Amino acid sequence: MQGAAEGGCRCGKLRFRVTGAPLFTAACHCRGCQLMTASAFSLSSCYLSTGFDVIAGKPVIGGLHGATRHFFCDHCLSWVFTRPEGMDEIVNVRTTLLDAPPTDPPFLETYTSEALPWAVTKARHSFETFPPMEQFQPLMAEFASLAHG
Repeated sequence: MQGAAEGGCRCGKLRFRVTGAPLFTAACHCRGCQLMTASAFSLSSCYLSTGFDVIAGKPVIGGLHGATRHFFCDHCLSWVFTRPEGMDEIVNVRTTLLDAPPTDPPFLETYTSEALPWAVTKARHSFETFPPMEQFQPLMAEFASLAHG
Protein backbone atom coordinates (compact mmCIF):
# COMPACT_ATOMS: atom_id res chain seq x y z
CA MET A 1 0.00 0.00 0.00
CA GLN A 2 1.45 3.30 -1.11
CA GLY A 3 0.29 6.85 -0.51
CA ALA A 4 -2.21 7.45 2.28
CA ALA A 5 -4.79 5.15 3.83
CA GLU A 6 -7.24 5.62 6.65
CA GLY A 7 -8.81 3.37 9.19
CA GLY A 8 -10.66 3.38 12.45
CA CYS A 9 -12.07 1.51 15.38
CA ARG A 10 -15.30 -0.47 15.42
CA CYS A 11 -17.53 2.46 16.48
CA GLY A 12 -15.78 4.93 14.16
CA LYS A 13 -14.99 7.55 16.81
CA LEU A 14 -11.23 6.95 16.61
CA ARG A 15 -9.83 7.43 13.11
CA PHE A 16 -6.24 7.38 11.90
CA ARG A 17 -4.26 7.95 8.73
CA VAL A 18 -1.08 6.22 7.56
CA THR A 19 1.12 7.55 4.79
CA GLY A 20 3.76 5.69 2.85
CA ALA A 21 4.25 1.97 2.59
CA PRO A 22 4.31 -0.26 5.67
CA LEU A 23 7.75 -1.46 6.75
CA PHE A 24 6.28 -4.97 7.06
CA THR A 25 3.08 -6.77 8.01
CA ALA A 26 2.92 -9.31 10.80
CA ALA A 27 0.87 -11.75 12.82
CA CYS A 28 1.75 -12.26 16.48
CA HIS A 29 0.73 -15.53 18.09
CA CYS A 30 1.88 -14.65 21.63
CA ARG A 31 -0.49 -15.38 24.48
CA GLY A 32 -0.75 -11.65 25.26
CA CYS A 33 -2.03 -10.88 21.75
CA GLN A 34 -4.41 -13.82 21.97
CA LEU A 35 -5.84 -12.40 25.19
CA MET A 36 -6.05 -8.80 23.91
CA THR A 37 -7.78 -9.80 20.66
CA ALA A 38 -9.82 -12.72 22.03
CA SER A 39 -8.56 -14.50 18.92
CA ALA A 40 -5.72 -16.71 17.72
CA PHE A 41 -3.31 -13.87 16.88
CA SER A 42 -3.08 -10.14 16.25
CA LEU A 43 -2.41 -8.64 12.83
CA SER A 44 -0.42 -5.47 12.34
CA SER A 45 1.21 -3.29 9.74
CA CYS A 46 4.32 -1.48 10.92
CA TYR A 47 4.75 2.16 9.85
CA LEU A 48 7.18 4.91 10.63
CA SER A 49 5.73 7.10 13.38
CA THR A 50 6.11 10.11 11.09
CA GLY A 51 3.61 8.44 8.74
CA PHE A 52 0.92 7.89 11.38
CA ASP A 53 -1.66 10.36 12.65
CA VAL A 54 -4.77 10.08 14.79
CA ILE A 55 -7.26 12.26 12.89
CA ALA A 56 -10.35 11.85 15.11
CA GLY A 57 -11.03 10.66 18.63
CA LYS A 58 -8.81 10.16 21.62
CA PRO A 59 -6.81 6.96 22.08
CA VAL A 60 -6.33 5.61 25.59
CA ILE A 61 -3.69 3.20 26.86
CA GLY A 62 -4.90 -0.32 27.56
CA GLY A 63 -3.43 -3.78 27.89
CA LEU A 64 -0.70 -4.06 30.50
CA HIS A 65 0.01 -0.30 30.73
CA GLY A 66 3.73 -1.01 30.49
CA ALA A 67 6.62 0.37 28.48
CA THR A 68 5.02 -1.01 25.30
CA ARG A 69 1.94 1.14 24.93
CA HIS A 70 -1.21 -0.37 23.43
CA PHE A 71 -3.77 2.25 22.37
CA PHE A 72 -7.52 1.71 22.25
CA CYS A 73 -10.59 3.75 21.31
CA ASP A 74 -11.87 5.43 24.48
CA HIS A 75 -15.46 4.58 23.52
CA CYS A 76 -15.66 1.07 22.01
CA LEU A 77 -12.27 -0.05 23.38
CA SER A 78 -11.06 -1.50 20.07
CA TRP A 79 -7.29 -2.10 20.07
CA VAL A 80 -6.09 0.29 17.36
CA PHE A 81 -2.29 0.63 17.51
CA THR A 82 0.84 -0.10 19.53
CA ARG A 83 4.00 1.86 20.20
CA PRO A 84 6.60 -0.81 21.07
CA GLU A 85 8.97 -0.27 23.97
CA GLY A 86 12.14 1.56 22.94
CA MET A 87 11.01 1.99 19.33
CA ASP A 88 9.38 5.42 19.23
CA GLU A 89 10.16 5.67 15.50
CA ILE A 90 7.55 3.01 14.62
CA VAL A 91 3.90 2.30 15.25
CA ASN A 92 2.07 -0.99 14.73
CA VAL A 93 -1.42 -0.44 13.37
CA ARG A 94 -3.98 -3.24 13.66
CA THR A 95 -4.16 -4.18 9.99
CA THR A 96 -7.83 -5.15 9.93
CA LEU A 97 -8.81 -1.65 11.07
CA LEU A 98 -7.67 -0.09 7.80
CA ASP A 99 -10.65 0.85 5.64
CA ALA A 100 -9.10 -1.32 2.91
CA PRO A 101 -7.06 -3.98 4.73
CA PRO A 102 -4.31 -5.75 2.77
CA THR A 103 -5.42 -8.98 1.17
CA ASP A 104 -1.98 -10.62 1.24
CA PRO A 105 -1.03 -12.85 4.16
CA PRO A 106 1.22 -11.28 6.79
CA PHE A 107 4.87 -11.11 5.75
CA LEU A 108 6.13 -12.48 9.05
CA GLU A 109 4.72 -14.14 12.12
CA THR A 110 6.09 -14.11 15.64
CA TYR A 111 5.72 -16.32 18.70
CA THR A 112 4.78 -19.42 16.76
CA SER A 113 5.90 -21.28 19.89
CA GLU A 114 2.65 -20.04 21.50
CA ALA A 115 0.43 -20.45 18.42
CA LEU A 116 -2.75 -22.43 18.56
CA PRO A 117 -2.09 -25.57 16.50
CA TRP A 118 -4.73 -24.73 13.86
CA ALA A 119 -3.75 -21.04 13.46
CA VAL A 120 -1.96 -20.96 10.09
CA THR A 121 -1.15 -17.62 8.41
CA LYS A 122 0.91 -18.47 5.30
CA ALA A 123 3.47 -15.88 6.43
CA ARG A 124 6.70 -15.83 4.44
CA HIS A 125 8.85 -15.84 7.62
CA SER A 126 8.07 -17.51 10.96
CA PHE A 127 9.80 -17.02 14.29
CA GLU A 128 9.35 -19.07 17.46
CA THR A 129 9.65 -15.89 19.53
CA PHE A 130 10.55 -12.39 18.34
CA PRO A 131 13.09 -12.02 15.52
CA PRO A 132 16.54 -10.77 16.59
CA MET A 133 16.87 -7.01 16.03
CA GLU A 134 19.67 -7.51 13.49
CA GLN A 135 17.24 -9.39 11.23
CA PHE A 136 14.78 -6.50 10.90
CA GLN A 137 16.74 -4.46 8.34
CA PRO A 138 17.06 -7.41 5.92
CA LEU A 139 13.41 -8.37 6.52
CA MET A 140 12.20 -4.83 5.83
CA ALA A 141 14.36 -4.65 2.69
CA GLU A 142 12.87 -7.93 1.47
CA PHE A 143 9.32 -6.74 2.21
CA ALA A 144 9.96 -3.48 0.33
CA SER A 145 11.36 -5.35 -2.67
CA LEU A 146 8.27 -7.59 -2.79
CA ALA A 147 5.95 -4.60 -2.60
CA HIS A 148 7.78 -2.81 -5.40
CA GLY A 149 8.68 -5.86 -7.45
